Amino acid sequence: MSDHTCPGGARGHAPTTLDPDMLVPLPRAFYDRPVLEVAADAIGTIVVHRSAEGIAAGRIVEVEAYRGPEDLAAHSAEGKRTERNEAMWGPPGHVYMFLLYGVNWAFNIVTGSVGEPHAVLVRAVEPLPPLQLMAERRGMAPERGELTNGPGKLCAALGLDGSHYGADLCASPELQLALGHHDEVGRSPRINIDYAGSWVAKPWRFYERGNRYVSVKPRD
Repeated sequence: MSDHTCPGGARGHAPTTLDPDMLVPLPRAFYDRPVLEVAADAIGTIVVHRSAEGIAAGRIVEVEAYRGPEDLAAHSAEGKRTERNEAMWGPPGHVYMFLLYGVNWAFNIVTGSVGEPHAVLVRAVEPLPPLQLMAERRGMAPERGELTNGPGKLCAALGLDGSHYGADLCASPELQLALGHHDEVGRSPRINIDYAGSWVAKPWRFYERGNRYVSVKPRD
């Protein structure tokens, strides 16, 4: 994992209140790097979504890297290029959305050079106050860990769906990643990719150790 500050790493301090004027959007150079570097450095960054309903945000605490075409767990495995995964092929800093099991949306960050179908799946965020809008969207108490401890859950809480496919995180006034902070980062194999052969064992899942919003074990 990188030790440097932006435009590479995502070091800094998350705001204690969600004041849009305090947020520092990440530059294109943050995303225009190898997917494993971006995945590790994405831990602690802040996803911010502004909508007609209000502002919702969360600090990223768990991600997975996908590096097609050689990575058999990636949607771009073996060079498959379709209307569904077109955003993965670049440019970097854009959003790739897809449906998990045809039901729940998943939010992904496109990385690397144009033509490299790489992306970072955001698996969990720690919600940042105010929490009421996210709690209303999820139909649960704002203090519950289940609010945002999974890829579909965080999209529902933040109000992200297929309409955000292809959004430019460096230019969109609606959706962006901002500078944040993180504690110690752990690594493990990715989740639910039993179909991917030898790629199952790759330690391409990154998470903030000890954070209660991390979706599955290991968490420490």
